[in-house]
Amino acid sequence: MMNDLLGAAIKREESATQSTKGISNPSGHDDTLEVRLLAITFTRPGQPLNRLQLQVIFEGGNGGRRRKASLAPPVSVNMTTRPENGRRPTSCIVHSLLEKHDGMPVKDHSASYEGLSQERRVDKDPHAQADETHYSRLLTKKEISDMAFGIRELSKKLSQIRLKLNVRNIFILGKAHDESLIKKSRETTEWLLMKDPNYTVYADACGNVWIGLTVYSYVEQTLEDNKIFDATTLLKQNPSFNGRLKYWTNELCFQNPETFDVVLALGGDGTVLYASWLFQRIVPPTLAFSLGSLGFLTKFDYEKYPQTLSRAFEEGITVNLRLRFEATLMRSQERDHTGRDLVEELIGEECEDHHTHRPDGTYNILNEVVVDRGPNPTMSSIELFGDDEHFTTVQADGICIATPTGSTAYNLAAGGSLCHPDNPVILVTAICAHTLSFRPIILPDTMVLRTGVPYDARTSSWASFDGRERVELKPGDYVTISASRFPYPNVLPLERRRTDWIDSISRTLQWNSRQKQKAFKEWDS
Repeated sequence: MMNDLLGAAIKREESATQSTKGISNPSGHDDTLEVRLLAITFTRPGQPLNRLQLQVIFEGGNGGRRRKASLAPPVSVNMTTRPENGRRPTSCIVHSLLEKHDGMPVKDHSASYEGLSQERRVDKDPHAQADETHYSRLLTKKEISDMAFGIRELSKKLSQIRLKLNVRNIFILGKAHDESLIKKSRETTEWLLMKDPNYTVYADACGNVWIGLTVYSYVEQTLEDNKIFDATTLLKQNPSFNGRLKYWTNELCFQNPETFDVVLALGGDGTVLYASWLFQRIVPPTLAFSLGSLGFLTKFDYEKYPQTLSRAFEEGITVNLRLRFEATLMRSQERDHTGRDLVEELIGEECEDHHTHRPDGTYNILNEVVVDRGPNPTMSSIELFGDDEHFTTVQADGICIATPTGSTAYNLAAGGSLCHPDNPVILVTAICAHTLSFRPIILPDTMVLRTGVPYDARTSSWASFDGRERVELKPGDYVTISASRFPYPNVLPLERRRTDWIDSISRTLQWNSRQKQKAFKEWDS
């Protein structure tokens, strides 16, 4: 029928938004009109409008707006104009090697020192995380939707191409307290430095921050004086390694993530989570070798590391972007709880300038945010909100809010559903719920969730972010969870990138390993 509907009538509503004619305007702007589209009516040619064929009605309201009344007064930021750093508020922010394929031209394909000079000021500024334009919790629903869609589209592009690495700075991450992994870190470091005189390996050592054009290996600072790693003997036996073995610090990871071209993670999924934790903003492409107990995120066999690394550096890599969540801890401004209601403060109609909470730390997480009872002997009472709606009061040992990547972790142990990492969702699962009516729920990743402790709760609760930074939530405090602008780039095996997730699930959860049920053997009567 739409092909025959050639005529259309548009109904619109106009209202003055600035000062009217004849009245002074202190702002100095010209009078403007706000035009709101109410409906479009389609009719057949030659027929009157009362012969209705099809009408599309647009409902009014402020569905695209986020409430900010419960936030402490922020630094004024004009969210409607393009920031000075050249990024849109809905842009996802990735390593310069990957950014080339996001419609943001990068002159050099290399992701090392030259790339740093091209990086926008916001990405190099160690205090840039305080810039409000980075906080996805302050975006509208449409802006978060655009941002999450952009991450998925970029991930789709990256998974279909092969990125050629121009490697200069290699970041090695392992477990500094595991003797066997320290030996493997040393073995990998020596192999890298022997393979190419241009490679520089970064180890974990204090304050020795250096960026150069030759290739370096960076290892953890604690390995500098480690007897098992034995850096002194390594440098004595190979004088050419001097100046090419460097040590990374947490500050270097936070302030200059673009220093590193690739991360080599040696361990299990916990090591990969640690890499995500170290790089809270931009994350270099991470190639993870399986040396731990679980391996949903560790894609490569360490026994074949020479062949794997040689192929990656010479033929290129394929990258998959994993969505991370941004979790912000919000503290109640006043501890006098008399007559206060958390639900009313977060979604009620209180005065817009009545600020009740202030932010107290923001974390980008790869797996989940958990709010639980901690050491308290009684169950937790937790309020759960989605956008501007109060969902329910959860009475349980806790609540787990997981990313699709985290669906195989705490979420799975708590009875939540397995979820493919490409799904645009948030998984919410109660931990030992007091009532059986609260079942695991799956929500769109365009939502901003808030989970907090009501003012009349018997005890406080505790929050953790990917199992780290455990903090107490006192009555009135809450945590916001939303899609993050900083995804996690995971390197995939070239030969099995399309079946990678199913393979890891089948291998780790031991699918198809039990004996099959025998078929009936028919007999003739």
